[in-house]
Amino acid sequence: MIILEKPYVSEYLIKTIKENSCRVFDNEVARKYFQKEELTPNLDEDELIYSNSENSISKVIEALPKSKISKMIELSKNKALFRKALKPIYPEYYFREISFDEIKNLNPSTIPYPVILKPAVGFLSFGVYPIKNKTEWENTVNKLKSDIEKFKDIFPKSVVNTSSFIIEEMIEGDEFALDAYFNGKCEAVILNIYHHPFFDDKDVSDRLYYTSAEIIKNYHDKFQSLLNKIAGCIDYQNFPFHLELRANKDKIIPIELNPMRFCGWCITDMAQYCWGFNIYEYFLNQKKPNWENILKNSDDSLYYFTIGDIPQTIEKSKIKGIDFEGYLKNISNPLEVRKIDYKNNPVFAISFAKTKDINEIKNILKLNMSDFIKM
Repeated sequence: MIILEKPYVSEYLIKTIKENSCRVFDNEVARKYFQKEELTPNLDEDELIYSNSENSISKVIEALPKSKISKMIELSKNKALFRKALKPIYPEYYFREISFDEIKNLNPSTIPYPVILKPAVGFLSFGVYPIKNKTEWENTVNKLKSDIEKFKDIFPKSVVNTSSFIIEEMIEGDEFALDAYFNGKCEAVILNIYHHPFFDDKDVSDRLYYTSAEIIKNYHDKFQSLLNKIAGCIDYQNFPFHLELRANKDKIIPIELNPMRFCGWCITDMAQYCWGFNIYEYFLNQKKPNWENILKNSDDSLYYFTIGDIPQTIEKSKIKGIDFEGYLKNISNPLEVRKIDYKNNPVFAISFAKTKDINEIKNILKLNMSDFIKM
């Protein structure tokens, strides 16, 4: 069963659904792509369920309140519960769940800096604040109230809930993300691994992810080992997910596990270009990539996904247009470019590209997107 939801449905996913005759849940978004008689009105907890968006979470929990999948969703989505479940793997890891009112009254001298402050239930990088010292804590608390007003209008509470937060130690190392699923035997199958670079230590954006044969070779087995340990703590079964983590040599710590979906904003679609297979089909058919054979035919190219994001400081109603030509000059070998309705979304473009020059990726990270927005 596929559940389609806002903010973005890729045509590649729609094509996959039609080619595989997948059952699709009947809702307003699905009716934009299918006739009502082609859709299914009920969810069945005994079949595989995948959604392109976490906006569908509340529908699943409402329809299947006592089901195994609802329990897995709630345990994954609530970062505090997830941290508690992984305590046997990381007994010394610092984290604390805290309400917004408690944040305002907390003595900043009691915090073991550096830390990350973020919603206990969140999505992408909304409401994520890296904090290195007492002064930064005080500045963040002052900024938090205005940011909360923005978040509550973008996503439902099941996706971003700003009434409860988590303070946790800042995880050092490079950030990675992976698409994977736990099969019926609670075994994890990794479908892709992405490096998530940042412009600097203050950057928490999702502007760019990239993968390569070298990344898969270096990290597949290490991440597989971690997933096996997670499966020993949490009984995940028949469950697709997107995991974000940090790796510093052999020290690997999860940031969060996002339930029932793969990478947001269709990063998942990139596998067709770099590995030649369809990640959605692999999950739906419970297939496992033969990474040894795939990597034999791979070169040293870097495949990346990037978004043209609208800066939060820009008032969308005053945007006259987008300089797509100027923006695309920064991408040497675009494989696919998708223009996005920026009036209703925080981005104006999604691009898949290929390069052998890491400096191209570094350059995109430091772009000022205001330069391509006509006011």
